Amino acid sequence: MTRPPALATTEQSDPRYRRIDRLPTEEIALLMNAADATVPAAVAAAVPRISAAIDEISARMGMGGRLLYVGAGTSGRLAVLDASECPPTFGTDPDLVRGIIAGGARALTRSVEGAEDDAEAGAAAMRDQRVGPRDSVVGISASGRAAYVVGAVAQARRLGALTAGLSCNTGTPLSEAADHPIEVIVGPEVVAGSTRLKAGTAQKLVLNMISTIAMIKCGRTFGNYMVEVSTSNAKLAERAARIVGEITGADGTAARLALETSGHEVKTAVVMIERDLGPDEARLLLASHGDRLDTALAAPPALP
Repeated sequence: MTRPPALATTEQSDPRYRRIDRLPTEEIALLMNAADATVPAAVAAAVPRISAAIDEISARMGMGGRLLYVGAGTSGRLAVLDASECPPTFGTDPDLVRGIIAGGARALTRSVEGAEDDAEAGAAAMRDQRVGPRDSVVGISASGRAAYVVGAVAQARRLGALTAGLSCNTGTPLSEAADHPIEVIVGPEVVAGSTRLKAGTAQKLVLNMISTIAMIKCGRTFGNYMVEVSTSNAKLAERAARIVGEITGADGTAARLALETSGHEVKTAVVMIERDLGPDEARLLLASHGDRLDTALAAPPALP
């Protein structure tokens, strides 16, 4: 007699929460908070695999490759969220980091029934994106079984892309399809099967690591400063001025003046102040050092 496949951990029911509907609000909140507190340790256990994937992703990005996230449902929404934060935070082109969700844009705000079960649609998405050997594709599925995501990762791998699979179960089809299987085991949810809870939190933490560390490795920060920050609103403009001032020691007036003269380019403004250069000369110095502020500032000054 054939045994049915083992129930995924993310689908199991935890007996500790079987009577939560009878508990006072504060007790439910404390139970949820205690469950969420276990997630960072689960992520920490996966850090070696996460780090190995990031090193290869950043290397390919350094060669002009893109980072594509692919997910379905909550995982897809988290993918799009993380990708959409990269341009304002790190000054990237919107095409450099992209989030792809099963069911398309409509699935961002409502369920698109059956979208996650279509493996061929996932594969087609990779072909439509013209995925190639310099690109990296990260598939995200709490269960590790979403056919759309597995199909996308398998196709991306066939096209020569680097692939990673982020799931919250062990031995999944997604792990098998990916070059870098990343399994963050958070256990059953407070509400059985509701993977927007611990599994969603774990996925967000890992995506934070992937995008942030890849950008650090590609020189889009200086120390812990967001030197590629967009100045698209008053808060970000003030942040940019503060960054210039803290790096260079310039007062607020000098930092704002350098920013305005540089066209609101933080790195250019820093080089202008540190090297006493005009904006065009500062840009040339940065360009000669791969647009990396750290190496541009470390270079010996040009002879007069």
